Amino acid sequence: MEESKDMDRGFFRKVDVPDHAHYIVAFFVAVIGALGVIGNLLVMYAFFSNKKLRTPPNYFIMNLAVSDFLMAITQSPIFFINCMYKEWVFGEMGCKMYAFCGALFGITSMINLLAISIDRYIVITKPLQAIRWTSGRRTLIIILVVWIYSLAWSLAPLIGWSSYIPEGLMTSCTWDYVTSTPANKSYTLMLCCFVFFIPLGIISYCYFFMFLAIRSASRDVEKLGSHVRKTTLIQQQSIKTEWKLAKIAFVVIIVFVLSWSPYACVTLIAWAGYSHVLSPYSKAVPAVIAKASAIYNPFIYAIIRSKYRDTLAEKVPCLHFLAQSSRKDVSVSNSESSFREHMLSRQSSGSKAKFQRISSMSTADTVWSDVEIDPVDQKSQTIRNSQSASLLRDDKWKAQTKQDYQNDRESSEEKSAITDSGGSLSGGGLDLVSESINMATVPLLMAKNTGEEDQEEEEDETLTGQQDSRSLSPISNDLPFYQDTEEPHITLSPTSAEQQSTETRENNLILELKSLNCSSELLESVEKFLS
Repeated sequence: MEESKDMDRGFFRKVDVPDHAHYIVAFFVAVIGALGVIGNLLVMYAFFSNKKLRTPPNYFIMNLAVSDFLMAITQSPIFFINCMYKEWVFGEMGCKMYAFCGALFGITSMINLLAISIDRYIVITKPLQAIRWTSGRRTLIIILVVWIYSLAWSLAPLIGWSSYIPEGLMTSCTWDYVTSTPANKSYTLMLCCFVFFIPLGIISYCYFFMFLAIRSASRDVEKLGSHVRKTTLIQQQSIKTEWKLAKIAFVVIIVFVLSWSPYACVTLIAWAGYSHVLSPYSKAVPAVIAKASAIYNPFIYAIIRSKYRDTLAEKVPCLHFLAQSSRKDVSVSNSESSFREHMLSRQSSGSKAKFQRISSMSTADTVWSDVEIDPVDQKSQTIRNSQSASLLRDDKWKAQTKQDYQNDRESSEEKSAITDSGGSLSGGGLDLVSESINMATVPLLMAKNTGEEDQEEEEDETLTGQQDSRSLSPISNDLPFYQDTEEPHITLSPTSAEQQSTETRENNLILELKSLNCSSELLESVEKFLS
C-alpha cells in the first residue's frame, strides 16, 4: 500500500507555483468552457430546429459543433476543479480518461476542419463532380471515417504506444511527450505530422485555390458586364467576393495555427530533447489555448452565416438582434438576383456562346453562395420570383396590347369612312401591307436559319444600332430593322371583304410569331406596325 501511495504521489506530484496562478488558469478555463458549451449548443439547436439547414455540407458543421461541445463539457469542469484544488484529484484512471477524451475530441475537431476545407474546395473548383458525389450518405461515411481516424490516435497511448500523464501545473493530462523514450518520441512525431502539419498544409492549399477560382470567375463576370453593359455593380460585387473569401480563408488558417501551433511547438521542443527548458507555465498555457478552439469554430463556421442567425433569432428570443445583420445580406442577395435576372432577360434570344457566359456568371454567384450561404433554397426562390414576375409582366402586356389594338381599330375605321369619298387605294394598300408583313418576318427567318456566328454578329450590330438610335426611334430600340426617325403613316381604304381578309392574315401572322416564342418587344412592335 505504501509503495502504491508513493507511486501515486510521484505520478501526481504538485508544482511549486503561486496559488493565484492556478486561480487565473481556472478563470480562463471556466470562461472557455461556458462559451464553448453555449456556442456549440446554439449551433446544434439551430441545426435540429430548421429543416433547411439539414443539408450534407452542414453535416460537417454539425459534427464540428458536437466534437467541440464534447471537448468543452468533458475538459473544462475537470480542469477547473483541479485548478481550485491546485493538483490532480481524480486518480490515474481519471487522468487517462480525461486525456483520452481530450485527444479524441480535439483530433476530431482538427480533422473535421480538414474535411470542411476539402468539401468546399471540390464544390467551388469542381462543381460538376460535387453534384455527382455529394450526398447525405457519403457525407455521413466521411464523418464516420473522421471519428475512426481520431479514435485510432487516441487509443494508441492506452495500448502501449506512449502513455497519458499529468502536464503543466499538474491539473490536466495529455500524452507523455516529455519522457525521452522511442515510443514517446515516435508517437509525438507522427501525431504532430498527421494531425497538425499535414492537415494545415492541405487546408492552406484548398483555401488558396478556392480564392483563385473565385477571382477567376469574378473576372469573367466583369468581362461579361463590360460586353453587355458598362456598370460598376459587377466590379463592386466581384471585389467584395474576393475580399470576403480572402478574409474567411485568412481567419480559418490563422485560428487553426494560433490554436494548435503553441501545443505543437512545445511537444516538438520536448521531442528534440530540450524538455528541461520548458517551465510549467509553458506547458499549461498551450493546453488552455488549444482547448479554446471550441469557442472559435462555432462563430467562424456557423453563427456568421445568415440562415443560422435567422434561425437563432427566431427560436431564441434574447438573440433577436442577430436577424438585423442578415437583412443586409438578404437585400444584397436580392439586388444581385434582380441584376442577374435583368441580364438574362436581355440576352434571352442570344447565341450559345453568350448563354455560356451568362451561365458562368450564375455559376460564380452560386459558388460563392456555397461558401457564404446555402445555395439551393436561395436559387429556387430566385427562380420562382423570376417566373412570377415574368408572368405578371406578360399579363400586363397582353392587356395593354389588347386595349391599344382596339383603339387603333376604331381610329382606322374612322379614317376608312373619311377616305371612302376620296377614292379607293385598297389594291396598292394591300400590296404595301403584304410587303411590309413580309419585311417584318425577314429578321425571324434570318435568325432561325443562320448559324451561331451570324447571330452573334447581328446582336453586336443590334446593340450598336440601339445605342445610336435610342433617342430617335419612337417604336422600339430593341429591333434592328426599325432605324427610321419617324413612323410611316399609310392611309388605306379597303372594302369590307378585303379588310376581313387582311385582319385574318394579320392574326395568323401574330399567332405564328407567338408560336416561335418571339420576344414581347418584337410582338408589340409588329402589332403596332400592323395596326
